[in-house]
Amino acid sequence: MKKIPLLDLRRNFEEIEDEVLKGIKDVFTSMKVLNGPNLQAFEKEWAEYLGVKYAFGCSCGTSALLMALISLGIEKEDEVLVQANGFIADLEAIYFAGAKPVFLEVDPKTFGPDLEDLKRKITPKSKALLLIHMYGHPCEMDEIVEICEKYGLILIEDASHAHGAEYKGKKVGTFGKIGCFSCGPVKNLNAIGDAGVMVTNDEKIAYKLKYLRVHGQVQKNYSYFPGFNSRLDEIQAVILRAKLKTLDAKNEKRREIAKYYTEKLSQIPELSPPPIDPPYKKSVYHRYMIRTSKRDKLAEFLKKKGIGIGYYYPIPLHKQKAYLEFFSKPYELPVAEKLAQELLAIPLYPELHQDEIEYILESIFEFFQKNY
Repeated sequence: MKKIPLLDLRRNFEEIEDEVLKGIKDVFTSMKVLNGPNLQAFEKEWAEYLGVKYAFGCSCGTSALLMALISLGIEKEDEVLVQANGFIADLEAIYFAGAKPVFLEVDPKTFGPDLEDLKRKITPKSKALLLIHMYGHPCEMDEIVEICEKYGLILIEDASHAHGAEYKGKKVGTFGKIGCFSCGPVKNLNAIGDAGVMVTNDEKIAYKLKYLRVHGQVQKNYSYFPGFNSRLDEIQAVILRAKLKTLDAKNEKRREIAKYYTEKLSQIPELSPPPIDPPYKKSVYHRYMIRTSKRDKLAEFLKKKGIGIGYYYPIPLHKQKAYLEFFSKPYELPVAEKLAQELLAIPLYPELHQDEIEYILESIFEFFQKNY
């Protein structure tokens, strides 16, 4: 029996190990561990990669989201629209900014927000749309930007699953006022620890983001506004710089594996592979999500076969116990709830070997042959 983890960080690191260890040694030699040359270089390189003016490293994707909301003036009683299938960090950011979440139904074809539900739920209190490019699939940006402009919504993108994904040739995370990225260990562009980055083209917002992460200190020991300790350190910047060099090639390999998976798995009537990109989109398959009503039984079967699986995410945001009293009203979102019960991640990363891919597929086919 093979052992195939959902994600193999060791393989991911081997290709850049020498470069990273040399860079880390240089950091310890200089002892410039915060706001050093690697952070500054990474911010410049990431901004150039995305085609934006400003990029600011920070401690994690969660703090990126919170600082984005604060820098945009989101405050108490403002409504922030967000799709219900996001990660808890999206809800945490809204909560700690003091705003009110308004949960949106999910479009199962894109894993983004249901746009008709979005339009229905806009009110005079609606201030922003926190848009999440789930699993590396770009949302329908033309329509979303049009809706935001029509109704005066500030667009904030959570592109933590979508480093390098494109919509009509433009990188996601660059359509709104601010784009937020987690660069934690499991992401397509990943540090070996917590890390995040915020991007914008707005000079005034850039000023706020730059100093929010350092206690609001525009000058040392002088806080111009309340802030946080949310810096990206030099060691993680070294790793991210090395990873960025191969991001496009790695994403292309993800697409190749995803295409092969989809060709094979489309033969199983009881299973739905993720949506196929139209020509104007380039997904990056942070997670390859299959959908079946037999999700839990399939998961147990694959685990017994030594195949790693993952749930992303089994409890929708509007059902999270810690925040139920915070919501203005109860929500029933049947599509989001059904997806939470039926979606399953199987291994997909650039370092997967072909024999491992075949073993995963054979195991899935074996399950459905035995269960139907």
